[in-house]
Amino acid sequence: MIGTLAHLIDPLTLAVMISGVGAVALFQNGGPAIGRALAALVPLFRADPGKDQMVARSALLKIDEVAQLRGLACTDRVKTANPFLAEAARRLANSDRTEQFEIWASQSLSDRARRHASARNVWLSIADAAPALGMAGTILGLIGMFAAMDDPAALGPSMALALLTTLYGVVIANLIAAPVASRLADLSERELAWQKEAADRMLTIARRENVPVRRASMREVA
Repeated sequence: MIGTLAHLIDPLTLAVMISGVGAVALFQNGGPAIGRALAALVPLFRADPGKDQMVARSALLKIDEVAQLRGLACTDRVKTANPFLAEAARRLANSDRTEQFEIWASQSLSDRARRHASARNVWLSIADAAPALGMAGTILGLIGMFAAMDDPAALGPSMALALLTTLYGVVIANLIAAPVASRLADLSERELAWQKEAADRMLTIARRENVPVRRASMREVA
């Protein structure tokens, strides 16, 4: 059994396959996207959008309370470890008009969704390219076999190349790249959902707190 498994590992063939799918992904998505795709592996197992949502809702209650007691300018005093919430609270406190915060929130969520999609597309590219490159390796292995029919000793390596490239393509696509892309898509959807919920809640707070100001301005004009 151990001997069979040892035959399944060919460092050179595996390196060529990884290099090939990497080159395809780089060509299709560009260097920055590759960096984001690799960086996305860090939170792949650690991210917990459900927990982040609960923390965000707790922070929003404090922000709402501060806004009612001291005004929007003090909302950035609510401390939170989440970068998005911290930046949103700072923007809310420093926005002169509700529309400014609304524009920032919309652009921030849109940019975040685009970055998430960019990282996910790299893994989708790898999942698409790996089987095709595996098939190309299989064809090369078969060509080598037919070209060396008069040399039985050369048939083994060519046959191994034909089978291993197909195996590596299937493993890379279906056991690595596709599951990673699916996981990233799920995390992105859930993260953007709670962040939009938080931004909408802050926008509601801003509009509520700005109503008396608008009414006072209207009375002054009248």
